[in-house]
Order: sequence, then C-alpha cells, then structure tokens
Amino acid sequence: MSIKPGALRFNTDSMKLEIFRGSANYEGSASMAGIGTLAAGQWEEIVATSPEAQTGGARGVFGGGYSPGAYRSTIDYINISTTGNATSFGSLSAVRYVPGACSDRTRGLFAGGESPGAFNSTIYYIAISSTGNSESFGSLSGVRGYPAAASSSTRGLFAGGVNPATVNTIEYVTIQSTGNAQDFGDLVQIRNRSYSAASPTRGVFAGGFTPTSSATGNAIDFVTFSTLGNAADFGDLSQARGSSFGSASNATRALFAGGYINPASLQNTIDYITTATLGNTQDFGDLSVVAYYGTATSSSTRGVFALGLTTPLNTYINTIEYVTIMSVGNSVDF
Repeated sequence: MSIKPGALRFNTDSMKLEIFRGSANYEGSASMAGIGTLAAGQWEEIVATSPEAQTGGARGVFGGGYSPGAYRSTIDYINISTTGNATSFGSLSAVRYVPGACSDRTRGLFAGGESPGAFNSTIYYIAISSTGNSESFGSLSGVRGYPAAASSSTRGLFAGGVNPATVNTIEYVTIQSTGNAQDFGDLVQIRNRSYSAASPTRGVFAGGFTPTSSATGNAIDFVTFSTLGNAADFGDLSQARGSSFGSASNATRALFAGGYINPASLQNTIDYITTATLGNTQDFGDLSVVAYYGTATSSSTRGVFALGLTTPLNTYINTIEYVTIMSVGNSVDF
C-alpha cells in the first residue's frame, strides 16, 4: 500500500494514529481533494493488535485435581511473567483428577483423567484469554486415566495412560477445531503418569510407570507433530521416576521436575534436554522440596511448577515455584 503525503496524522484527542481514506477503496491513487474533511473522505484509526492481548499474555492455567477427600473441577490461572497467587478462572464441566492438558496460544484442552470410581474419555476446552467454565470438545477413543499431553501450534497429542491397563497409544486432535481424537501412533513402550513437553516441532514423553505402578522408567520418547507414526527413542532421564506431570518447555528446552520412584524415594531433581537434539538429560537444579503429582506450565522464558504432594507421603501443598528455562539453577517461590 502506498501512502500520499498528508494522508497520515496523529489524533491528539483520541491519541491514535490515523490514515485518510479518500474513497472506500483508497490505495493512494484516489483524489486527495478535501483531505481532512468527512465530505470527501474519512480518517480511520490504524489498529495494531498485540498477540499478547489476544491470548491473555503469558497466562498459565491449571485444571482439575484432587485434594484431601475430594476430586476437583476447579480451574485456576496465573500470569507467568509476574509472581503471585493463582486466581480463579472457572470450572471444568466435571470433576477430573490428572487429565492430560495442552494448549496453543488461544485454546487450552483437558482430556481424560479420573473421576470417582471411573476413568473418562471426555475432552474439554477453554479460551485462555477469557475466564469461565470449560466447553465440550470431543472424546478420546476410549477412557483414559493419567494421559500425558503435548502440543504444537496446531495439534494436541495425548499419549499413554491407563484404560484400565497401561497403554502406549498416542492420539491427536486439531486444537482449533472440535471433535474426537484420532490415532497418531504408539509410544516406544507402554507408560502412564509420565512427563510430557514440546517444542514447536517435537512432542516428548519421559519416565512414568511401565508397565505397572510398581515399576518406573527413565526412557524418553519423541514424535514429530506434523507427521503420523510411532515414537522414537530420544534418551533417558537422570533416574527412573513417575507420578509427576511436572514438565515445562519452550522452543528450545524441556524441563522435568520432581517425581516418585517409591515411597522411600521422592525427588526434587530438575533435569533438562535440548529438544532439537537427542540424548540424555542434564542437571538443571532442584525444587525447594521433594514433590510428585504436581503440574506445570510455561512461557517462552519461565517454567512454573505447582508442586502437588510432598513428604511425609501424601502431604498436600499448594506451593508454586518457577525457574528461568534458559538458565540453570534451583527453583524459587512464585
């Protein structure tokens, strides 16, 4: 678009930049007679919308869970770029313990999980920039407890879990549509209660119980979001662990925090990988306490961990801690 001299102005009343349209289809060649008068044309505001404004900024959302004596449908949110306590967002359409959760910039999904006496297949979604209750998205191919979830800008993946046996199934959805999940492929091994993270191109699934809750693994699998097919071996965690979901990532790194090996061995370790490469994790730092059955969220700069349970075994906490993803070091209070 070409602009003739005099066709731009700053409106000191509205404090907005404006462009003059001499006709409905003005592209710089229409007559400029009467410039500045509504009789011959119109000044229009030049709108520049920030992606952060459309998505609610660097917002992290936590949905569902379990607290002493009750399954929860609560959805909380935080602003990842600041620090402070979580704020109420709304509710899931039903109580869910440990659903698989993932998102793109505008929409968050919660899939499967456990409710009193049953595993579930339902997928719910929310608009991240707003607040309010979830809406129906579709269903997994079958009931699934403890699925791991990872997402790109277009696809959400749900991998492994229990239904009621531990499985290695990977399913996918297109986040900006609604509908049932479709088959993507299989994990290298069956697993549940595992970690999951993502770069823009790869989904990563690590650790977890395999094949039963009495055995934890340290294997890391990966898939390429834009294809369909089975996962391949990425490397290993520093130690076998599960029962966490405490993983966060940006375009470069994925972090895996805390976890459970057995009642005598709860962990506060934070490991990391460079997602574009292959290999074993490296030491990042530690959480302030041992923690498992937590959850996590992240922005491009920060990983945030909501810690879940700690020692003595099954002691509930509501602590939130964070790290700077591209550094190394221990987490600090959020």
